[in-house]
Amino acid sequence: MSKEINVLIENCKKGNQKAQMQVYNLYCEAMFFIAFRYLKNEEEAKDAMQEGFLKAFLKLDVNFKEIAFGAWLKKIIINQCIDVLKKKKIETISLEEHPLQIVDDDDWYFDARITKRMVLAAIEKLPEKYQIVVNLYLIEGYNHSEISEIMEIPIKTSRTHLRRGKLQLQELLKEKKNEAGY
Repeated sequence: MSKEINVLIENCKKGNQKAQMQVYNLYCEAMFFIAFRYLKNEEEAKDAMQEGFLKAFLKLDVNFKEIAFGAWLKKIIINQCIDVLKKKKIETISLEEHPLQIVDDDDWYFDARITKRMVLAAIEKLPEKYQIVVNLYLIEGYNHSEISEIMEIPIKTSRTHLRRGKLQLQELLKEKKNEAGY
C-alpha cells in the first residue's frame, strides 16, 4: 500500500472527515462499478456503495499492512450488495429437491474470438442466482467456501449454481458466436 494511502487511512481512523472524503474519492468509481455489476440499478448501486463506505469507515481497525485496503473495501461493497439482494429474496434451490451433479472445470473453455465484453454481457443474461455466483467466482476470484459464507448457502449449492451458470453462459456465448458468423 502506498505511503499516501497509509497516511489517509490513519487519518480516517482518527475520524478526519477530509481524509475520509479523499479515500471515498479515490475508490468510489471502482466501487460503484462493482456494486452496479451486482445490483444493475444505478440508485441501488450508489446506496449500497455509500453504505459500504460507511461500514468501512467504522471498521478501520484492520491492519492494512497485511491486507490491501482496496481489496478489503471491495469485499465490504460486495457483501453490502449481497445483503441488498438477500432483502429482495433471491431464490435458491434446495439441493435436497434436486440431484447434485458436480463436474470438473476441465470442460470450461472459450473460443479466442469471444471478447471480455461478450462474456460480461452474457453473464448479465443469466438468472440472478447463477449470475451472482458466476460473478463472485469468475470475476471477483472468491472460492466456494467464501461464496457459501457470503450468500449464506451450502458450498454444494454454490458449486451447483456455478456449474449451471457456466453451462448457460457457454450456451449464450455459442449463440453470440453463431450470430457473429464465427
